[in-house]
Amino acid sequence: MKTIIIGAGAIGMMQARELAQAGVEVTLIDKGLCGKEASWAGGGIVSPLYPWRYSEPVTALAAWSQGYYSNLAESLEAESGIDPELTRHGLMMLSIEDQTEALEWAAAHNNWAALIEKNEIYKLEPNLREGVHDALWMPQVGSIRNPRLVQALYKSIKSEPLVTIIEEAAVSSLTVESGVVTGVIVKDNVINADNVVVTAGAWSGNLLEAVGVSLPVEPVRGQMILFNAKPGIVNRVVLSDGKYVIPRRDGRVLAGSTLEYVGFDKQTTGKAKQQLADTAIDMFPALAGAQIEHHWAGLRPGAPEGIPFIGAVPEIKNLYVNAGHFRNGLVLAPAAVRVMTSLLLEQESPVNPEPYALKNRILKPEVA
Repeated sequence: MKTIIIGAGAIGMMQARELAQAGVEVTLIDKGLCGKEASWAGGGIVSPLYPWRYSEPVTALAAWSQGYYSNLAESLEAESGIDPELTRHGLMMLSIEDQTEALEWAAAHNNWAALIEKNEIYKLEPNLREGVHDALWMPQVGSIRNPRLVQALYKSIKSEPLVTIIEEAAVSSLTVESGVVTGVIVKDNVINADNVVVTAGAWSGNLLEAVGVSLPVEPVRGQMILFNAKPGIVNRVVLSDGKYVIPRRDGRVLAGSTLEYVGFDKQTTGKAKQQLADTAIDMFPALAGAQIEHHWAGLRPGAPEGIPFIGAVPEIKNLYVNAGHFRNGLVLAPAAVRVMTSLLLEQESPVNPEPYALKNRILKPEVA
């Protein structure tokens, strides 16, 4: 079986790796460089923010992925020689108004969470701002250093003989004959395959629109900054009022993130940079002495209720989509990929695929 994957972010590369390991010949195509869009730009928290506020389909994917990430990180390091830096440092959430709901959700889903008070808070985070009296603590949550993750994925699939990588080559169109997708056109060249899987993130809707499919996935800009801080200033992922800081092993601290509906505009703004810096320094005043060494933006693939689209495209045979993971692309990726692999190879899926199916969720094209 030959499969074309359009979009080489973390999900596209994971999909190529998994299919190749199952003996499938894969051509992975990206309009830019592999892993350089949203997968590189995110923070890498291996948990949805405020996980109890998400629907059960998101929770199901996140739970499976969280259990699988250790195996994935170790396997990728062995295959590539690059450590993705999966770190189990825990997630501390401040100013939680719906604490009861959070604890009930955690108990129902076997996620360890507890309310902690001042003494324990400052043992965990001595440099946290003064005056914090309680917090919600989830010690099992970790983060992965996403630029290193995509580097490891790229090196892994680059050495895989069943994977062909085509970069800096936009797919101009899908080839569809009698309701069956047969391949794609790239730089006036036709590439044929048995299946085509669209994993193009925020750009997925544009690709499908050309074949009459209206996929409600839209770009949502997120801006982030990086402090060149000393190790020990921040030790855990800390979340407050929707903004977070994430420590890296070398001491650097990410602060994010904005949520902006501005189309495909990836420009950064001085206003967002100042807001992110102010929020991070308010949480950890010692960051005021650290240089901001990088400020960037990425485009998340927003989808209704944050539930991704995973499955076959109705009425176009052999065309599939794995997109729309919104703010949770990295945490949902392993499970989303496994669901797609199960569909393509007609295997049993570890997560019920029905909630992510496109049928009854995509918009019907307008008839002129």
